[in-house]
Amino acid sequence: MYVAYINERIVGCGAISSFWGKEDESILLTIFVLPELHGKGIGQEIIKTLEKDEYFIRAKRIEIPASITACEFYKKMGYDYKDGLIKVDDEGCFRLEKFKEII
Repeated sequence: MYVAYINERIVGCGAISSFWGKEDESILLTIFVLPELHGKGIGQEIIKTLEKDEYFIRAKRIEIPASITACEFYKKMGYDYKDGLIKVDDEGCFRLEKFKEII
């Protein structure tokens, strides 16, 4: 879990974990930025930080559950709809993913 703050005020957060215990897949979770600070680059910094984490580095595939309002943001960050399907899952989220080569 990473926390973003400005002047000692928490303004956002994000987490990364293995995806169902897999060594080569991870999941981004709990990504949030205060609504009044959207568009200020905080979300991009959170994603960039998560993408430097060991769980991201070792993964070939990274999944992210997203709300409808977050999908375009994640697409700009290089994620695309899982299996090309634009649909809500049983949890009310869209599923996006990114594939990469392991370095």
